[in-house]
Amino acid sequence: LVERCLVHLDASSRTTCLDLGTGSGAVALAIADERPGTTVCGVDISAGALVVARANAARLGLTAEWLQGDWFEPVHRGRFAVIAANPPYVAAGDPHLRQDGVRFEPTSALAAGPDGLQELRRIIGAASTHLEPDGWLVLEHGYDQATAVRGCLIREGFADVASHRDLAGHPRVTEGRRPAA
Repeated sequence: LVERCLVHLDASSRTTCLDLGTGSGAVALAIADERPGTTVCGVDISAGALVVARANAARLGLTAEWLQGDWFEPVHRGRFAVIAANPPYVAAGDPHLRQDGVRFEPTSALAAGPDGLQELRRIIGAASTHLEPDGWLVLEHGYDQATAVRGCLIREGFADVASHRDLAGHPRVTEGRRPAA
C-alpha cells in the first residue's frame, strides 16, 4: 500500500495524502517519512487508535494531522492527491476471524459485511469528491477481492485501474485514478 502511494506522490513537490483507517498511523507515518514535502492526514473512527498514532508520530519525530471520524466525514470538502485506505475487508463469517493473531483485534477493524466489501464500496463511492483531478485512490483488500474491487472502481469512473501483488504474490492492493474531467 505504501509503495504504491509513493509512486503517485512526487518527492520534489508539496502535495497531500489522506490515510483512511489509519489505526496506529503506520501507513501515514511511512509516507510522511518517505515524502517529507507531503502533507499527510490520518483518519480513524477510534479515538484510542489516534492516541497510538500520535504517540508513534512523536516517537518518530514525524508530522501528520490526525482526525477522528468515519472515513471522509472529518475532512469535509478536503481534496487530496492520493488517498490510501486499509479498511476492514474480511467477510463477517470468515473463520480466520477466530484464529490466533486476529481474535484479539476489534471485529469492527476487520469485518465488513457478508462479502467483506462493504467499507471498500463506501470509500470508493465517496472518494472522487475528495480527490484532486488525476488523484489516486489506493486500496488494500483481501487476497481474493482484486477483481471485485477493480469492478467497483471502474463502475465509479476511475481510470488506470490496476491491482498489484504483495511479496507473497497475492493481488492485495488495487488503485485507480480520478480523471481530470
